[in-house]
Amino acid sequence: MSTTQQADGEIHEDQLLNFLVNRLDEEVPLSLANNAQITSEDIYEVLVGACADGTSVSTLCASSQNTPAANTILYHLRTKFEPDRLERVANTLLRKNLDELLPEQVEVCADLHLRPYYGDEDDTDGLYHSVAKRGTTAFHAYA
Repeated sequence: MSTTQQADGEIHEDQLLNFLVNRLDEEVPLSLANNAQITSEDIYEVLVGACADGTSVSTLCASSQNTPAANTILYHLRTKFEPDRLERVANTLLRKNLDELLPEQVEVCADLHLRPYYGDEDDTDGLYHSVAKRGTTAFHAYA
C-alpha cells in the first residue's frame, strides 16, 4: 500500500515554510562553525516562522518546542548577514516564484466606499479627494 500523498490543490503551511527555508538557504547561505549545534535551516525556520506569526524570534523560541535558544538565533542573525539584504532577497524570491506557490490564478476585487468628510478643510491630508458628492470633495476611503 502506497503512503504517497496526493496533491490537493492547496498550499499548506509546512510546504510554504519548507519552500522559503530552502530558497533562503540557497540564496543567502550562512557559514557556521563545524562545531555549531544548529544549522542554517534551523535559523531560517525560526526567522520565517516568526515573520509568519507576526512575532519576534524571542517569542517564537520561548513558545515553541524543539527550537534553538533565542539568543543563539539572534547572535547568528546579527553577525552573519544584513537584515535589509535578507528582506530584499526574500521578497524577490517570493515575487519570482509566486506562480509556483499559487495553485491557480485567483481573481481579486475590492469595493471602494467613500464616507463624506465635513470637518476642517485644513485637516484633509490623508483623505481621498474626488468630485463633489453630498456637499464635499473630501472623503474617508475604505476598500
